[in-house]
Amino acid sequence: MSTVTISLRLPRSEVGRLEKLARELGTERPAFLKRALQRGAADLMFERACQAYRDGEATLTRAAEIAGLSLREMIHRMRSADLELNYGVDDLAKDLQA
Repeated sequence: MSTVTISLRLPRSEVGRLEKLARELGTERPAFLKRALQRGAADLMFERACQAYRDGEATLTRAAEIAGLSLREMIHRMRSADLELNYGVDDLAKDLQA
């Protein structure tokens, strides 16, 4: 796997918070930042998928694809977040055609 180095500027207070959390977790800063970015990106993808689903722009299956999750994982996360699932016969038909 090829990698790319990125850099960003953060307020000192934010860097302090991140370094403190990395120490508390017993993780070195680079590994912690990589993990935090990955987790943050996954959360943002999930939010984007849920919004598309709520707005009727995506079926539940398509929302799972947007989020990078299996359909089962998507349903579980939506239920865990107390998000309403409106999945009826019409949605099933759309998913089967896709």
